[in-house]
Amino acid sequence: MKQKNYTSRVQVAKALAHPSRMLILDTLQEKELRVSELTELVGADQSTVSKHIAILRNAGLISGRKEGLSVFYKLTCPCIQSFFDCLEQVVRKNIENSKEEITV
Repeated sequence: MKQKNYTSRVQVAKALAHPSRMLILDTLQEKELRVSELTELVGADQSTVSKHIAILRNAGLISGRKEGLSVFYKLTCPCIQSFFDCLEQVVRKNIENSKEEITV
């Protein structure tokens, strides 16, 4: 059972491991968006954004809701903000540590 849990964690971590996907998740915290809006946001072609969406969906981080011809994407787990906050703390600490190393 533990190994399966680690495998699932790795899938989520891999889904987070791209700047465009992080941007998508960060933006979806505020509101649902269509692929066309996400494409404009990311600044990539629709096929690339669709691949990012598929990775995020497969990891269980986002879901889609069909409305007419459009699909609106939203976060499935709003607690992702807590994870982002933790990442920011690590980044700030790393910056502080690198400054201390330079001055020593």
